[in-house]
Amino acid sequence: MAQCITCGTPLHPERAQKYDYCMAPECQEKNAKGLTMVAVGMNKAADELMILDDQTRENLASGRFRDQRRGSFGTSASAAPAPRPGPGAAPARRPARPARRAQPARRPKPQVPWTGKQERLALLYNEQGLRPDEIAQKLGVSSYLVTQIILAARNRGKI
Repeated sequence: MAQCITCGTPLHPERAQKYDYCMAPECQEKNAKGLTMVAVGMNKAADELMILDDQTRENLASGRFRDQRRGSFGTSASAAPAPRPGPGAAPARRPARPARRAQPARRPKPQVPWTGKQERLALLYNEQGLRPDEIAQKLGVSSYLVTQIILAARNRGKI
């Protein structure tokens, strides 16, 4: 029967198939090793992560997980690095930043054809169960305008 390499207690046969230490906290702390993860693919929906072992290292080195879009977007993985200036050479100039686009002017808040008081009254009457045509009669406006007031309030979350 297999034994723990740290404390010498016998290991369960199923645990001994994969590990050579027991579940005691001292043995776990001394022998457990963290895994190194590597991202081999990323997109908006999900990242593809793998445990970095010998097989994954070989696959990465062989280019199995290379970005196939690199030929047409960005710099190529095979592009040679830019030469470094020697001692005494003038410092390299930074490339000029592209001009910033002008921000579009903010749209003014749309003007509504009713007052705040009309809106409050229309919403109160609506809560009391009056129909838009009845509210319009009380406020002296069209039933279309009352309907617009109620719908606008709903869209803003006031109702």
